[in-house]
Amino acid sequence: MIDMSLTIRDATTADAEACAAIYRPYVLDTAITFETEPPSAAEMAGRITEAAATHAWLVAEDAGRVIGYAYARPFAARPAYRWSCEVSVYLELGRRRTGAGRALYRVLLPRLASRGYHVAVAKTALPNDASLGLHAALGFRSVGTHPRIGWKHDAWHDVAIMQLTLTADGGRPADPH
Repeated sequence: MIDMSLTIRDATTADAEACAAIYRPYVLDTAITFETEPPSAAEMAGRITEAAATHAWLVAEDAGRVIGYAYARPFAARPAYRWSCEVSVYLELGRRRTGAGRALYRVLLPRLASRGYHVAVAKTALPNDASLGLHAALGFRSVGTHPRIGWKHDAWHDVAIMQLTLTADGGRPADPH
């Protein structure tokens, strides 16, 4: 079921509390993220500010209430990676497979391309069929798996890596902005 009442907009620090609340159960109860302590609203505000300055952080609202978010951040620190970014999406529990993740990415990915990013990378802790399906539906392709790379909840977890080309290849690109 696709929810057509969603509004996708740029996040502000005022959304930090809602984003932290959405993220908290993923941190505490799953291996979907490898963080082990949920970030505070203040820490989340810092993350929103940092991502928005160089990449993007978006929220999805339903009837004026934030129910999900997606963002991009640098893929890696080395200068040659500056045209690549890592993307993530988190939805309020019970909102998976509703179209909200797709709606967020349909705004996020073109924004990243317009800012000069060439490749988006998504890393998914396994098992997570919903995330793999979402990324595949948006054109991401599997480029590998890090086997048994993260330890959380008394078990090793694999991480699947998917990649999407955002802009056409050709010569040296301008620096992202």
